[in-house]
Amino acid sequence: MPHRQPLLALLSRYRPIDAGDADQARRLTGFVEREPACFERGCLEGHITGSAWLVAPDGHRVLLTHHRKLERWFQLGGHADGNADVLAVAMREAREESGIDDLTPASLDIFDLDVHPIPARENEPEHLHYDVRFALRAGHDRFRVSGESHALAWIPIDRLADRTSEPSMLRMAAKWLSARFPS
Repeated sequence: MPHRQPLLALLSRYRPIDAGDADQARRLTGFVEREPACFERGCLEGHITGSAWLVAPDGHRVLLTHHRKLERWFQLGGHADGNADVLAVAMREAREESGIDDLTPASLDIFDLDVHPIPARENEPEHLHYDVRFALRAGHDRFRVSGESHALAWIPIDRLADRTSEPSMLRMAAKWLSARFPS
């Protein structure tokens, strides 16, 4: 359990904004507490992923990826692949997927949590992503599209609903706009 303690400490400090957010926190915390292999892709139930709510220097836009496999707009992120430092995972994934190296955490605390199913694909059964999300700031707004995306785009946070109806994405926008993580 020692490798899970830093994430469990972060989860204990997480302050949900509503009942749905609290349910996500309970589910994710319970998974980490009971599953020693929670950071490994080989865990059949699911695994920890790290994501970045990557905000432009002006604080008013978020960088989204049009995900190549899932065909929808999402925040940047990916698998922990054994790394228990989920903030480092979120930063690595943001750098890899955007080409932006100049990143700074807006906070060292968790910004958002989400548990969501990933559909079955060839050689991979349906499973859950236990996604731990951090708010990051980009030092500039120039990006490079990686092979994991069809496209990247800076989206005004107050217009995010024009791009997606995904509840967890809209929840993150509301959190950012509420000045919980001021711009």
